[in-house]
Order: sequence, then structure tokens, then C-alpha cells
Amino acid sequence: MKYPWLNIPYHQLVVHYATGRGHHALLLHAAAGNGDDTLAYALSRWLLCQQRNGEKICGECHSCRLMLAGNHPDYHLLVPEKGKNSVGIEPIRQVIERLYSHAQQGGAKVIWLSQAELLTEAAANALLKTLEEPPEKTYFLLGCREPSRLLATLRSRCLYWHLVSPDEQLSMQWLSRHAAGNPIEHLTALRLHDGAPIAAEQLLQPERWQQRSALCSALSAALPQHDMLSLLPVLSHLDVGERLHWLCALLVDAMKWQQGAPSHVLNQDQQPLVHQLASRLSGISLPQIVQQWLICRHQLLSVVGVNRELLLTEQLLGWEQMLSAASYSPLHSL
Repeated sequence: MKYPWLNIPYHQLVVHYATGRGHHALLLHAAAGNGDDTLAYALSRWLLCQQRNGEKICGECHSCRLMLAGNHPDYHLLVPEKGKNSVGIEPIRQVIERLYSHAQQGGAKVIWLSQAELLTEAAANALLKTLEEPPEKTYFLLGCREPSRLLATLRSRCLYWHLVSPDEQLSMQWLSRHAAGNPIEHLTALRLHDGAPIAAEQLLQPERWQQRSALCSALSAALPQHDMLSLLPVLSHLDVGERLHWLCALLVDAMKWQQGAPSHVLNQDQQPLVHQLASRLSGISLPQIVQQWLICRHQLLSVVGVNRELLLTEQLLGWEQMLSAASYSPLHSL
């Protein structure tokens, strides 16, 4: 297995299917960057292999070769159509139609949908009947980030499986071999992504890490001058959701610092900045700021056609006004 923390869940899932206890519809709940797509692909290869040896695939049968070539006719990927951010009813209908014909390789049929939250309500409803009464030897693997966003009727037809983030020490060992940076930076990247090693490794890429560092530097320079509008150039990008995640994480860390829990901050590499935020912003106002930024982030990510720069400008100007208000007393004066 490419990622060592997937070995145990892979073994557990394969044993379930090998002993006849595997469910035809698996709901795989995982944080982004934990390797759920790799796990689902490995399980798919096992289900489709025609000459398995226990929990190992043969790698030689025609089905295995087709999977390696990326053109297995009984392995179906459900992804949004080009230019769309959801999976509509038509791709579901097409897949279901193919499922009710015989497997072209005479074995199993596997459907992988990496983010079931992307299903429109009509698409989810179209999938329900097939999930309830699937064709023989048909397996649905549904990934999700937030199960609560799925239809309850869809969840009830699946076996729920939570792929937890690996132990922090194991992830740190893996990052030491595969990522740039030092241990403090590795720990920070892990904690910013709920312990997901692959997401942490992506954040630690030099260009990405520099973008986060630029935001931290801009915030440190803006605070003494109450010039929060100067943050606009480092926030207003296509990846604004992640950049606001970095900002909110720093503000929440400042709340932890005020509560005397510096060892629990996510941004271990930015402790001077966290201390600066905790010293300059009051314990009453910090939660308000975080809440406002979370609302702003939700709007930017969910409202179609929203004016990103205008919304960020409004939020930053509001922050400047709050910083100048009496409620923003330094921590030592509370």
C-alpha cells in the first residue's frame, strides 16, 4: 500500500468482503488528504481481480491489467461533468443502465464516487433504488467528507466506515521522508489539516508554504497599524477558502493562548504571531471576529457569482473599525 496508515483499514475491509460480510454499498467517511481515494482504488482492484490470493491481487489477470491501464469496463468513476461542481441525474442514469447488463469481464462491477455530497437531490434519489436492490456482484464505494450533508435515506442504505487520521507520530515519520520543512512545520501542516498527512504534504510544498507565510507576515504587520485592508492582496485569490482557513486558525489559536493552552495551538510555527493576536485582541471580541470570518468564508464558497473582492473588503474594513473600538482593549487591561 502506498500509504502505510491504510494497511490496517485495507486488511479489515478485504477480510469483510472475503468472508461474505462486505456490504454492497460502502460509505467511506474521511477527511481530505487521508488517502480515501487510494484505499477505494485498492479495494476496487481486489473486488475486480479474477485470481485473488487471500487479500492480495494477482496483478496478472486480464482484469488487473485493465485496471492498471485505466480502462476497465466494469469500473465506473462518477465525477462532475466538465464545468460543473455537482453530479447530476444523467450520469447516474447512464451508470445504472450499464450496471444491469452483464459484467463485461464476467466478474464484479464497481462504482466509485469520491464525494457523495456532490450528488444533486435528483441524482441521489435516482441512486436509491439501485442501492436498495443492486444487481448481483455490484459494489458501490461512496466517499464523503460530511455525512450529514447526504440524504438520510442514502446513508441508511450504506455501511458507514470512518477512515480516521493516522497517529500523529506515524504521520510525522512519513512527512520527514516525503515533505520539505522542519518538524515544527510538519506538525503545523498536520494540525491545520486535522492530521491528514497527504493534505499536510501538499501544504508543505514550497510555493504553497510561502503563500501561507506571506499571509502571516502581512497580518503581523497590519495589526499594530490597524491596517487590515492591507491583507486584501494576500486573501483575494481563487483559493480564498483555504487562505481564510489559515486566518481563522490563527485567530482560534489566539483564543487558546488566552486560555493558557499554547501547546494546543495549530500554528506551532507562528507562536509569536499567535501571541501578538492574543495580546492585541480581547477575549470577548476574538470569538466575534472568528464567527464573522467563518460566515464570510461560507458565503464565498457557496454563493454563486459573489463578488469576492467586495466581500473581503467589507469584512476587512469592519475589522479595522472593531480594532479601533473600545471593546478591543489589550488583554492585559481586561
